[in-house]
Amino acid sequence: MNVESLTTVFHRYPLETIFRTVLRHGGLFSDLYLEESRNNSITCDDDKIEQVISGIDAGAGLRAISNYRTYYAHTNTFSLEDIMNMAEHLSTVVESKSKVKSAHVYHLRPRVSLDIKNYPDTVAIGKKVALVREANRAARCFDPRVRQVKVIYSDKHQRIGIANSEGLMVEEERVLTVFAVQVVAADKGIIQTGYEPVGGLIGFELFDKVDPVEVALTAARRAVQNLEAREAPTGTMPVVISGEAGGTMIHEAVGHGLEADLSREGLSVYAGRIGEMVASPLITVIDDATLPTKRGSYGYDDEGVPAQKTVLVEKGVLKRYLYDRLYALRFDQASTGNGRRESYRNVPIVRMSNTYIAPGEDDPDSIVRDTPKGLFVKKMGGGQVNTVNGDFVFEVSEGYIIKEGRIGDPVRGATLVGNGPDVLKRIDRVGSDLGFAIGTCGKDGQAVPVSDAQPTLRIPEIVVGGRDQT
Repeated sequence: MNVESLTTVFHRYPLETIFRTVLRHGGLFSDLYLEESRNNSITCDDDKIEQVISGIDAGAGLRAISNYRTYYAHTNTFSLEDIMNMAEHLSTVVESKSKVKSAHVYHLRPRVSLDIKNYPDTVAIGKKVALVREANRAARCFDPRVRQVKVIYSDKHQRIGIANSEGLMVEEERVLTVFAVQVVAADKGIIQTGYEPVGGLIGFELFDKVDPVEVALTAARRAVQNLEAREAPTGTMPVVISGEAGGTMIHEAVGHGLEADLSREGLSVYAGRIGEMVASPLITVIDDATLPTKRGSYGYDDEGVPAQKTVLVEKGVLKRYLYDRLYALRFDQASTGNGRRESYRNVPIVRMSNTYIAPGEDDPDSIVRDTPKGLFVKKMGGGQVNTVNGDFVFEVSEGYIIKEGRIGDPVRGATLVGNGPDVLKRIDRVGSDLGFAIGTCGKDGQAVPVSDAQPTLRIPEIVVGGRDQT
């Protein structure tokens, strides 16, 4: 990777001229985004290393905001000629009665240390391959009913630089490492899968904390256990969702509806409800990009706004939405530092970072003990949500029957069907624990790293889909 500072690259550019050119016919704001990324990935499938891919990508994106609309151009070079050509091109389509002057002086904001201890691009590829092979072998040896194993390792070393027409200049370095295992088990015509990912804004020291073999065994156990599990019962019943389950529900059923592009455009069930009770008084929902090592964390967002902790729902009351610069300008708000983009090829949009329900006061075990019967969800799967009305359907990848206040037999094929605001209002127990899960969130054709979390909580009544065996 080029070791030249992106700030040094900016100092070679006549930034005032670039932004003055873009906004010559009016406009509210313009920014220039530089990115240089090194990506490595290893995939083991069908008991052999299928892919070892390394690559470097670099480029620049130039944006203008005019009449609260976004105009964007990008190039895969840092060439001043290409950037000036983009500026000239944007100036032909950007026109507004609103005019701002570009800054004369650019202030470099202090870098935020992300404390990477072992950069993955300094680790020999053979060592990474060995981890992948070891996990593959462990999963395959777990049980003879294991039919397929896929192991994926990836790391990304990204440097970004941002300058804008207000005189801001930011440079940031990010390192993301991910390790995931997917297992398919089959027996007597039944096929089940198990999946377990780990990772975050962290270097190769991830494997000082996480054993790849344990990741593989968790995925294999989940797949095999679901072969042996009975079909989940169906009907309306109490559901306890473990802190280990991850925050899929809060991310999908609530989080997206609190992003300003949806909530301020009337495309969310939470639109126009600031100050209203939208959840149980036990529920506080937070988005926090400042959490150390979490996959959705950063020092500055992709518009140069400092990462923040934003309380979205406090004790059941909706407090605010998540904003990027565009919607902050449009609705006279401050950005919450949630302007994110997949790469220099993409315009920044409002996105979550690390979104979670804050821990409560209940002992997690007591929540189960105080539930005579129902479903215990240990791990959530994927799902779908309609942000306009809040309706959702989520898969349960690992679930158990609760009987007489104890976790009983495993079940498979369960789904949770409900409505986000309705479910949040029904929650009557919130545990003191907090468990995170990692993911990659897709929106408007862009994918960005995120994490989500929740404590153990109880929904006293929710529709569970499955097949009743009673």
